Amino acid sequence: MSRENTGEKRAPNIILVNCDDLGYGDVGCYGSQVHSTPALDRMAAEGVRFTDFYMAAPVCSPSRAAMMTGCYPQRVGLESGCEICVLRPGEPIGLSADETTVAETLKAAGYATEIIGKWHCGDQPEFLPTRHGFDSWYGLPYSNDMGITQSFDGPPLPLMRDEEVVQQQPDQAALTERYMEEALRFIRANRTGRFFLYLAHMYVHVPLYAPERFLAQSRNGKYGATVEHVDWCMAVLFDELRRQGLDEDTLVIFTSDNGGSIRAGGSNAPLRGQKGTTWEGGMRVPCIARWPGVVPAGATCQELATAMDFLPTFTGLAGGAAPGDRPLDGRDIADLMRAPGESATPHEALYYYFGRELRAVRSGPWKLHLTTGELYNLRDDVGEEVDVAGQHADVVADLRQRAEACRRDLGDSLTGATGAGCRPCGRVDDPRPLTEYDAEHPYMVAMYD
Repeated sequence: MSRENTGEKRAPNIILVNCDDLGYGDVGCYGSQVHSTPALDRMAAEGVRFTDFYMAAPVCSPSRAAMMTGCYPQRVGLESGCEICVLRPGEPIGLSADETTVAETLKAAGYATEIIGKWHCGDQPEFLPTRHGFDSWYGLPYSNDMGITQSFDGPPLPLMRDEEVVQQQPDQAALTERYMEEALRFIRANRTGRFFLYLAHMYVHVPLYAPERFLAQSRNGKYGATVEHVDWCMAVLFDELRRQGLDEDTLVIFTSDNGGSIRAGGSNAPLRGQKGTTWEGGMRVPCIARWPGVVPAGATCQELATAMDFLPTFTGLAGGAAPGDRPLDGRDIADLMRAPGESATPHEALYYYFGRELRAVRSGPWKLHLTTGELYNLRDDVGEEVDVAGQHADVVADLRQRAEACRRDLGDSLTGATGAGCRPCGRVDDPRPLTEYDAEHPYMVAMYD
């Protein structure tokens, strides 16, 4: 790929790597002392590391719906599943066909698009990624524990190729390596054009399966092995980009869909809380951006940014057009990547929801927990340890006003607000799981541990 005559770089290829349940403190460049992540540490040394980057939910289905659409999950009707806080196999709801995803905006701008890995925005045909702007898909429709396991009585876990089940109950210890083979094929096939690759790891969600190599070198059991396997994947991606001459023409983003699960072995240090909570450890996640020659090397961005920003940012970089017929909650953060020490966040506030419950709001360094009235200055107290509400009544009043405006827009089940800006999710009348158990089928793995 070549530069334009103006000296400006052409629209980049974009690779978005999204982990499952990886915690803020699980990566070396974010402070981990038990995980070796040399590829990610080098990525941060060659790019920008965000310290205040958030997902729009502390669990996976709503956070992924938000990342794909640039909207709070409450706005697109996917704040939870029908039965639990995420979608389960065979549910009647999913991402509506009326929504526009980042894959669709990039495809309209001339990009080849592929998702490899976990989708979790609905498993009925109408909701699959191939109906939402992705040319192809190879991966799982939902979390890797939603197969036949000792704790989940579900249908066999389906491995998908586009809209076809190509294997049931795959060997998860080998699956990530298969994902990387698919990723290299996609990069090579599209090296002369522009492409968007969304690599959505099953790691580090339980059950934890990793190859023997990583289990042997891990200092943190199975969990550490899966983290280090993710790091190996990043090394493979960067090696391939260099081999194909695409290194300087590709923006690579690395992040996680929500905070880590401490019970599984993860760390969100120095943050309080974990996956499933609206403490910082539930929604603030690692995020690293690398694009040689555009993103400055070794930079740190302390401004507030979110995964909802990917749609307007990627679309703008591609020279495309974001949807203009509906409100978006994401903002273009290209300037935060290009000049992280000089640019300010485009967000006036961030809202912390769990399902339809508005639990907290942040503006600037201030975060107010609405149910308890606790106020924290996240610049001075990132661990949310010292409540300063009594010393800052004006800040509390301002944040409560912002919360009330959010309730009118997006709703809040704690106060009974319905939300005038909410759109319905997709829904089908006769949902069916993608697979059914067959006692005669030769499953590679009969039951996951």
